[in-house]
Amino acid sequence: MMRKIKNMIWSFLDRIGIGGYVSLHMDSALKKYGWLRSYREKQSVDEDGNPVPWYTYPFTKFIRTRLRPDFTVFEYGSGNSTFWYAGLISSITAVEHEREWFEFMKPKLPRNAKIIYRERGAGYIRAVGEEDTRYQMIIVDGRDRVKSALYAVEYLTDDGVLILDNSERDWYRMAKDYLRQKGFRSIDFSGMVPIVPIESTTSVFYRENNCLGI
Repeated sequence: MMRKIKNMIWSFLDRIGIGGYVSLHMDSALKKYGWLRSYREKQSVDEDGNPVPWYTYPFTKFIRTRLRPDFTVFEYGSGNSTFWYAGLISSITAVEHEREWFEFMKPKLPRNAKIIYRERGAGYIRAVGEEDTRYQMIIVDGRDRVKSALYAVEYLTDDGVLILDNSERDWYRMAKDYLRQKGFRSIDFSGMVPIVPIESTTSVFYRENNCLGI
């Protein structure tokens, strides 16, 4: 009897054109990934409200299982991804060009996360080289991405990888071509991202014997 009632309700919802919409809110990948909550809150969060990177969902799912506690990471740009990485790796350093956002982020970060402020330009691009450190991962997800990628690649460990977000954009082609000339291969992870109803691409550039085991 209950099944018959449920079928009648769904049939009615489909007839008036909102069955799919209701289904998405009740039980769907968008709900499980946290997209619906991220859209409502305008924050990159999962279903439980925890911070997640503003990458494509396929890439976040991929990288989550390959991070190690001893990784050191550098990030151009800062946000919920900074908190997310800090909970999974040894240390993360992020460079931020917006003073107000820098002041907002700095007191909230855990001890293994560091944020530095640099205005847009050479200081921002070269921030990755300010410390005597090589990084297993460098994430290019801020401003001046082409120049940042070209400069940052020299600060990877021998097994390090570089992540380029929104890599489908034509104006990042120079960075992708340069990395391939340097011997990097790439894998593109296309799909939806938190907050907004669009498709994007997050790409990982890697060499043989890399830290992600690709």
